[in-house]
Amino acid sequence: MSPAEQRSPDQARVDAWTWSVRLFKTRSAAADACRAGHVRVNGVTVKPAQPVRRGDEIRIRHAGTERIVVVEQIIHKRVGPPVAAQCLIDRSPPPPPKEVLATLPRRDRGAGRPTKRERRETDRLMGRTD
Repeated sequence: MSPAEQRSPDQARVDAWTWSVRLFKTRSAAADACRAGHVRVNGVTVKPAQPVRRGDEIRIRHAGTERIVVVEQIIHKRVGPPVAAQCLIDRSPPPPPKEVLATLPRRDRGAGRPTKRERRETDRLMGRTD
């Protein structure tokens, strides 16, 4: 039996599905994110071959943000953006306002690691306490 014949219409691999609905640029990037622990299905960190079904909640940490999507439809092939939008329900929180991002301290590229004093100032601005 070929892999295409073994494919179930009611479930798909998490790496293939996230790539198909354009949450990742490549399938290998989706698989790498799963292996690194950046992908969770229903609150559990998963491997790339984990099957997902309709109604599953997928959380992806990528570039400092978290995407939360619910599987609405199972697909196995990559589709265009309008079709991909119909295959998921996006429950991601809105990004922070640009004003908030502008107040965060930024280090010049290549400036090296922050000093202990700079780190404490950053922590104080972020509201972190030890």
